[in-house]
Amino acid sequence: MRASQFLISTLKEAPADAEVASHKLMMRAGMIKKLGAGIYTYMPMGLRVIRKVEAIVREEMNRAGAVECTMPVVQPAELWQETGRFDKMGPELLRIKDRHDRDFVVQPTSEEVVTDIARQELRSYKQLPKNLYQVQTKFRDERRPRFGLMRGREFIMKDAYSFDRDQAAAKRSYETMAQAYRRIFDRFGLRYRAVAADSGAIGGDLSEEFQVIAATGEDAIVYCPDSQYAANMEKAEALAPTHARPAPGRAMEKVPTPGKSTCEQVAELLKVPLATTVKSLVLATDKLDAQGNVTGSQVWLLLLRGDHDMNEIKVGKVPGLDNGFRFATVAEIEAHFGAKPGYLGPIGLKQPVKIVADREVALMADWIAGANEEDFHTVGINWGRDLPEPDAVADLRNVVEGDLSPDGQGKLAIERGIEVGHIFYLGTKYSKAMDATFLDEDGKPKVFEMGCYGIGITRLPAAAIEQNHDERGIIWPDAIAPFTVVVCPIGMDRSADVKAAAEKLHDELAAAGVDVLLDDRGERPGAMFADWELIGVPHRVVISDRGLKEGQLEYQHRRDAAATKVAAGEIAAFVKGRLAA
Repeated sequence: MRASQFLISTLKEAPADAEVASHKLMMRAGMIKKLGAGIYTYMPMGLRVIRKVEAIVREEMNRAGAVECTMPVVQPAELWQETGRFDKMGPELLRIKDRHDRDFVVQPTSEEVVTDIARQELRSYKQLPKNLYQVQTKFRDERRPRFGLMRGREFIMKDAYSFDRDQAAAKRSYETMAQAYRRIFDRFGLRYRAVAADSGAIGGDLSEEFQVIAATGEDAIVYCPDSQYAANMEKAEALAPTHARPAPGRAMEKVPTPGKSTCEQVAELLKVPLATTVKSLVLATDKLDAQGNVTGSQVWLLLLRGDHDMNEIKVGKVPGLDNGFRFATVAEIEAHFGAKPGYLGPIGLKQPVKIVADREVALMADWIAGANEEDFHTVGINWGRDLPEPDAVADLRNVVEGDLSPDGQGKLAIERGIEVGHIFYLGTKYSKAMDATFLDEDGKPKVFEMGCYGIGITRLPAAAIEQNHDERGIIWPDAIAPFTVVVCPIGMDRSADVKAAAEKLHDELAAAGVDVLLDDRGERPGAMFADWELIGVPHRVVISDRGLKEGQLEYQHRRDAAATKVAAGEIAAFVKGRLAA
């Protein structure tokens, strides 16, 4: 490929609305152009990266036995109404009407369509297992699209769906995909972690996220450096405390805390560790009649240590809160506690509430909480002596750095990551809703056991840049670089020797299957080098008259601080050797 035949459109400055490194660099390198909020044109340079990502994904999906198809971007609403998602999904689902006033959606994912295919085509257990996948455009109407391709509205995703006859077979399909995903991300050449994720309403443990490690990542990844334990923040647990609760050491007392409404402020005022304070979080669950009308509510008080934060996913698994909860209204809080938020606690309630203590709080003694009176807190609170044991004890909090790993193998560490893949056991959620059945060995109909498996094709290049860049630009891993090698001749338009040597090297590398580009634009060396450092091509060869007279060319990897001189006759073999390494 010659640069003069390609479209190279680099910019000196990033647009003002570009916030993170990947957005700035993809815009400056001419890889994407913004068309609307969260909607981008993939320019030729960026599309080459995307196509390489797709190729690796397809190779490994095919190797794992999945079969490619393509499902429509625009889908009839009837299928989505069968599962209830047409109404439940909310404003992220783009709903449209055709000229006949019929409802359609622009697909954010394709569980309904693929389940419809299965119920028509997979009639017998003999046709199972089956895994159908597509690489297709998706649209999610994000409230606040940002960060370029990291959180756009239109994007490309690989989504796969497995169909099995029973749970054991579904688990085998899941494990096949788990291994395929590891091969895929290994081939990308990125640092990543596969972390256990929460399975939501489906339940069970079969859910993993694949996170590219990056300081700018939106997700917190919890892992143990001394073991294989890894989970996202929603799922992560610390080792359950096993020590005995200390005996009370002081009398309970109400103390003034004027204007101090947070645990941090109270701890500072009273000159005590933050971990001796307890924060009160008030939730409510609604009672419904047969018609779904609210007939009343139950108020809950959650107690967490002052230096800990609530984990809503874990709270949603507490019996009684597992069918949905909300934060209590100000009116509900005042009716039950007689005070406003900031001074709430379990002592002196106006009306009874259900109390759930985090398992750390359940073992505390002489702790501090709000006194249910403005500008006052209660110190020296003890279970059993000053208030009954809690109605329930559960793990309610996010882990923190230094917590003991639940496998007992060390302490937990936390780093940031960007989710680029997710594999998930669905069970019969969609097959039941859509009456998707096959005839089992006994001749009776049975619903499919399903799994789904996604990779953010267009998010992945952005994640790769967040992990691999410097002050000069992008540093692509070889596997997904737009070009693997760039040949940079200096004065090619003025020197027949430089031109001949550059074309010879380009043609030799291209014949060997190397993805090489010859920069024949006639740019000055500084501008030419700056372009390729910005674009991030990993391997560069510079050819000049002086070098040819000395019998040497210059090779430099994008991460190298300086160039390496290589004999002109050995340069092709040298580059191929670097690529093989």
